[in-house]
Amino acid sequence: MTATKSSVPGLYVGTSGWSYPSWRPGFYPTEVKPAGFLAYYAERLSTVELNTTGYRIPAEEQFSRWAEQTPPEFRFAVKLNSYRVNQAATFAERVGLLGERLGPTRVLVNSARDEGLLTLIFGSFDDDFRFAFDFRHESWAGIEHELPGNAACVNALEGAARFRYLRFREPPYTDEELAEWAVRIRPLVDAGLEVFCYFRHEDEPTAPAYAERLLELLS
Repeated sequence: MTATKSSVPGLYVGTSGWSYPSWRPGFYPTEVKPAGFLAYYAERLSTVELNTTGYRIPAEEQFSRWAEQTPPEFRFAVKLNSYRVNQAATFAERVGLLGERLGPTRVLVNSARDEGLLTLIFGSFDDDFRFAFDFRHESWAGIEHELPGNAACVNALEGAARFRYLRFREPPYTDEELAEWAVRIRPLVDAGLEVFCYFRHEDEPTAPAYAERLLELLS
């Protein structure tokens, strides 16, 4: 398996998903079959965001196959909907099959602020799980300063965690805008933080192009 292309330690840049036939031939060569998309993707980018885990938990065999198709340096960011915390044990067991390739767990929270929810989530997983909370209700504003060291807020550049989780959801992005983001991200990786960045999927392969350009600007 070819190593990922990022030359910046701790920097992981990718897209939300990879299994898009419309990215061929713009990103995937014509001869690459869908079954080979992930392996090819992992040669070009260092991480991917899994959204499917937020709706159903794939079988054990699926996680094992994903791990086998990617190099050890690759990272999967998995999604958990907060209302599915009752499935925490199964979720943790399945995503744990990714081993060292498991990145942060993005927790989607649509409800209003409730510290009891955070207590439930943290109490349902081992301390080595890292959480990127995607709070969608305004009442959670400022919570990033109160989270423990294994948790961060999506798109927050500050916090106690040793990682940051950034989602780019409003394409198109100009080169100037990507350069501005590179300026923001550089101090974080220089400080030894791990930074995970994900560009939204579109029918055209713009997301991997943005990801590769951001990597270029930071390399």
